Amino acid sequence: MMKMKKGILLILLTLCLAVEISNGDESEKAVVVKTVKGKKICTKGWECPTPSKFCCNETISDYFQAYQFENFFSKRNTPVAHAVGFWDYQGFITATIKYQPLGFGTTGTKQDKMKEISAFLAHVGCKTSCGYGVATGGPLAWGLCFNREMSPSQSYCDDSYKYTYPCAPGAEYYGRGAIPIYWNYNYGATGEALKVDLLNHPEYIEQNATLAFEAAIWRWMTPIKKSQPSAHDIFVGNWKPTKNDTLSKRGPTFGTTMNILYGDSVCGQGDIDAMNNIVSHYLYYLDLLGVGREEAGPHDDLTCAEQQAFNPSTPPASSSS
Repeated sequence: MMKMKKGILLILLTLCLAVEISNGDESEKAVVVKTVKGKKICTKGWECPTPSKFCCNETISDYFQAYQFENFFSKRNTPVAHAVGFWDYQGFITATIKYQPLGFGTTGTKQDKMKEISAFLAHVGCKTSCGYGVATGGPLAWGLCFNREMSPSQSYCDDSYKYTYPCAPGAEYYGRGAIPIYWNYNYGATGEALKVDLLNHPEYIEQNATLAFEAAIWRWMTPIKKSQPSAHDIFVGNWKPTKNDTLSKRGPTFGTTMNILYGDSVCGQGDIDAMNNIVSHYLYYLDLLGVGREEAGPHDDLTCAEQQAFNPSTPPASSSS
């Protein structure tokens, strides 16, 4: 009888502990609402700690969880991958903390949010994939296979930036990260934004997955030039095209995010593989997340095949009279 009572007591204590843990998890993500100048702003636990209207919405982990991350990048830790054990869900979610209050993955309806995360990770998955030519699992399952360029053709030091972003002795600025960073000036600008000395230590990007994701999210959220939109602004509808944008076939679409991030290396060249691969990742991730590729919009919205680049790699030739 005494043993039975002890057993019942142990079960009750276990249940109470489970309830406490559950309540603790809920309280950690509880929304704290304030009204400032007549507008509602919120915080939502560790994931959305800065007061913001966006923190009144679902956070990324509410609709994009660890098992879905694993589905997106199912082959990243196979023996033939080049960054085994580097990328993980926690590193991604941690990297989003300062950007969720700015609207990253927290703008609009639940479907809008899922579409933005799928769009952002489509760029990541494509740019870090080693799946092309690999049969197992299909080519779209191999995102996050890399965290660095494997055979750099150069050190990517542009000496014309020697007064603003001088190349550090011995440093090499080849591609690293979730949306790979190249060249000393890009490492310098990203490091300034993230408050990390990437100019002198570009290797930090391939040593810390959270930092690598954070650098990619910063690029997604930040315009290349002040007069231009960010990829985030384009995708969530914060940007209104000018007449010149419309004539250049640029609109508030997924295709235009490629224009912002890669310019004429991907856009304005017709239906090339470099562009189509990114689109394929986006559609694949929408399917995996349960949104469905039919929600991506018409083909013309998905591509930048005919778009003029925001920032051409070479200036247009001037006409002579």
